[in-house]
Amino acid sequence: MQELVEYMVKALVDSPDDVVVKQVEGETVVIFEVTVAADDLGKIIGRQGRIANALRSIVKAAASRQGKKATVEILS
Repeated sequence: MQELVEYMVKALVDSPDDVVVKQVEGETVVIFEVTVAADDLGKIIGRQGRIANALRSIVKAAASRQGKKATVEILS
């Protein structure tokens, strides 16, 4: 699922080489920490957070199909 997050984020940014996706396993949830270049931060968040919410919805749906819980955090 980390590859899915990485693929989606790299498609949205101008500098795909600067994208770093780190997977943090918790007891009940998987957290994907996404780090992008400073110039691309607005592209990942989107207007009023629409793109960020869409990323979270897709990851949540993919995780539920595997019986897990997951979320995406965008780090600066």
